[in-house]
Amino acid sequence: MPQIVLPVIPKLTLTAVIDILAVAVLLYQFILMLRGRRAMHVFGGLLALVILYLIAVALHLNLLRSSLAALAPYTAIALIVMFQAEIRGLLTRVGRIRWLGLGGQLERREVVDEIVLAVQQMIEDKTGALIVVEREIGLRTFIESGVALDAVVSRDLLCSIFHHGGQLHDGAVIIQGDRIAAAACFLPLHTHPVTIRKIGTRHRAAIGVTEGTDALAVVLSEERGHISIAWREDLEQDVNIDRLRERLIQHATGQPARPDQAPEPEWRRAQP
Repeated sequence: MPQIVLPVIPKLTLTAVIDILAVAVLLYQFILMLRGRRAMHVFGGLLALVILYLIAVALHLNLLRSSLAALAPYTAIALIVMFQAEIRGLLTRVGRIRWLGLGGQLERREVVDEIVLAVQQMIEDKTGALIVVEREIGLRTFIESGVALDAVVSRDLLCSIFHHGGQLHDGAVIIQGDRIAAAACFLPLHTHPVTIRKIGTRHRAAIGVTEGTDALAVVLSEERGHISIAWREDLEQDVNIDRLRERLIQHATGQPARPDQAPEPEWRRAQP
């Protein structure tokens, strides 16, 4: 009776699993970048040529196989030229991964620096602004009320959004991580009678968005050019740039505020 020889299946080791996962992650990130781009059609064409080559090998179409094989040495150079923007984007994605938390800390510091630079510029120009920085509790409801941007946080973009006469000047900018999620967002207004007579609409909106969330709101007064910070339903008014930077870093890194930095809100102290 003839013996059936089964193929030897190589043993799946931990190294092999890591190897497979690494390749899968790289391919997934590459496909994410290609999705919705013209390069996706180029990639589809290259994939079709590979399938055609495999068919030629299987059906012994020697002329077609030889023609496609002659193009193979130039494929690597062609890929680099055609996908240079996508390859650069892939390397950027890899660089943004938070290796052991270091990348995340550097990223958050960069965001803080851009916000502070924008605030300095808008103070000089006497430009009003309302910037909300999300933390753990999502602000999706408020983001959907505005104009979606999904743009990298930068001083120039923030100043352009709040420029006098701009289409996005009214409303708030909401920042998620290192991205400006949306602009011209509508926020709930703080309605307690103790404080509404003393502050303007932007300040009321800044307090309102912090009610029930852990977001931090930065308000720039258009008339006086003063900076205010709203957090946990409290409004700290007339702060300087150093204080703003300190609060933003504490908020971005998750450090809790000291007791003297988070006083009880004025409207609560006024209650009997």
